[in-house]
Amino acid sequence: MRFVPPSRLRGRFDPTALISLAGGAVLLLLLGILLGKHRIFPYPLVDHAEMALRALADASLHRSNRVQTGLWEKAWTDERGVTRYDPDRAFGDYTLYTSGHAQKAFLIDMQGKVIHEWHMPFSEVDREGLRSDARPDFTFYRDAHLYPNGDLLIIYVAEGITPWGLGMAKIDRDSNLLWSFIEPVHHDMSVGDDGRIYTLTHRIVNELPAAFDRVVPPVIDDYVVVLSPDGRKLRELSLLHALGRSDLPGFVETLQHKRRFAKGDILHTNTVEVLPPSLAEHFPFARAGNVLVSFRQLGIIAIVDLEAGKMTWAVRGPWKRQHDPDFLPNGHMLLFDNEGWLGSGGRSRVIEFEPLSRAILWQYTGTRQRPMFSEGRSRQQRLPNGDTLITVSAQGRLVEVTPEGRIAWEFVNPIRESYEGTEYIPVVGAGYRYKAEELPFLAAGHPSTHEGSIE
Repeated sequence: MRFVPPSRLRGRFDPTALISLAGGAVLLLLLGILLGKHRIFPYPLVDHAEMALRALADASLHRSNRVQTGLWEKAWTDERGVTRYDPDRAFGDYTLYTSGHAQKAFLIDMQGKVIHEWHMPFSEVDREGLRSDARPDFTFYRDAHLYPNGDLLIIYVAEGITPWGLGMAKIDRDSNLLWSFIEPVHHDMSVGDDGRIYTLTHRIVNELPAAFDRVVPPVIDDYVVVLSPDGRKLRELSLLHALGRSDLPGFVETLQHKRRFAKGDILHTNTVEVLPPSLAEHFPFARAGNVLVSFRQLGIIAIVDLEAGKMTWAVRGPWKRQHDPDFLPNGHMLLFDNEGWLGSGGRSRVIEFEPLSRAILWQYTGTRQRPMFSEGRSRQQRLPNGDTLITVSAQGRLVEVTPEGRIAWEFVNPIRESYEGTEYIPVVGAGYRYKAEELPFLAAGHPSTHEGSIE
């Protein structure tokens, strides 16, 4: 850069103008502080703009290559497909999973062969373009629920936008659209014995319950939504308002304390599971029809009474950034603890615990040779033979372990993509195990049964 003497700059600008400009900037700064402190219009609009700009900035960081999104992680192994299989121990016949590389769901056999696949892009579901901000290569199936006849429920989420939940759809075994629900559905779903669908939505709000007097809006509120079997909304409950109506002062204080770390996403609810009548007697602090929810930001799991519109029970435990608490028939709970383990094997673990005492009765942490870690997502399924199928999302991995901690079956996502000399693997969003008799649509000779490829 060429040096310009001060004498050459004379006449190009008036020093008094620069002083006036600086003074104006100071006045604007002071005005902004005043508006923010007293929540005077248009401060809420500025906050919304700030959240939108932050989301846009996040998206721009990943615009050059899809592996830079949270749907891909650095590959931790060169192995692909089924890497471990003990046919004398492993349970079941088929595994359903979703992958961050495509808007597809795959059903594989115990050797990793694709038996059936479903493919329905969100662009074909959202035909009116209500969520045109979602990039197709940044969108994937966060969760899926498979019916015996081959119909599939799908939750769509996207990276780089806020809110990131896009919607839900039901497709048939041939990937034809049956219905859609275009609201910001995210993370999880639970199908009740009566066919009703329980799921989560979220949106940015400015009005908060009076109990949260130290939480400065706008924030993201999560909602439990109940849908009919054909996708009609039957009920919606704000979880912030459900908490505000509850007699859980320790929960409220925890939220007040954590508010400054969450960047507006103060709950980050990642699980909803309805308590069926068959298990209600094993959980004295809940009743049939209540839902179990998980708040990642707070390290809390809670019971929500949808009829009363409030939370009735909550607990914190020796876990961190947890996902997918499940009711078990023995009155215990099963949970994926993403970052709460400090011992050998890996930072993540699956734990079975007694919900009232929080005593850990069983855990799996991985091994030194095959550690287990996933900063986000992940889930588990207790199988009828006592084994546990674990979805280790960030590792792109599904692993079935015995109660003794032995691997009975393992599958590693076979997809890879190279970027700047590094190999990446897509995350696995959901993984579920089935016996053949649970999926009659796969009966031999059925016209919809077909083999696919994991591409």
